Amino acid sequence: MKTITIKRVYSHKEKDDTYRILIDRLWPRGIKKTDLAIDEWNKEIAPSPKLRIWFDHKKERFDEFSKLYVEELKSKTEEVEHLRKIAEKQPLTLLYGAKDPEINHAIVLKEFLQKA
Repeated sequence: MKTITIKRVYSHKEKDDTYRILIDRLWPRGIKKTDLAIDEWNKEIAPSPKLRIWFDHKKERFDEFSKLYVEELKSKTEEVEHLRKIAEKQPLTLLYGAKDPEINHAIVLKEFLQKA
């Protein structure tokens, strides 16, 4: 598997030599679709709306959120396999919009993809 990196979408709008995929269910506020260099936007790989709203990016909920999100990912076999196939061929960048770089779903997704 090639390298999988995660980057905050607001800090990394420019195209690089990786396959860039936005992994948020909602489009990031304040960014025009024409201003963000991405190869794909995969809404389905993001946490469910119910889980995202419950989590609310609260640090004390991150461990439980991670467990619940992993359970969701286990049922998203088609989307997970798609990302793994990309990562086998070329470096992959997972773009997210959350403010906190230490507690977000991109971290969980990256670890999940790398464990296979």
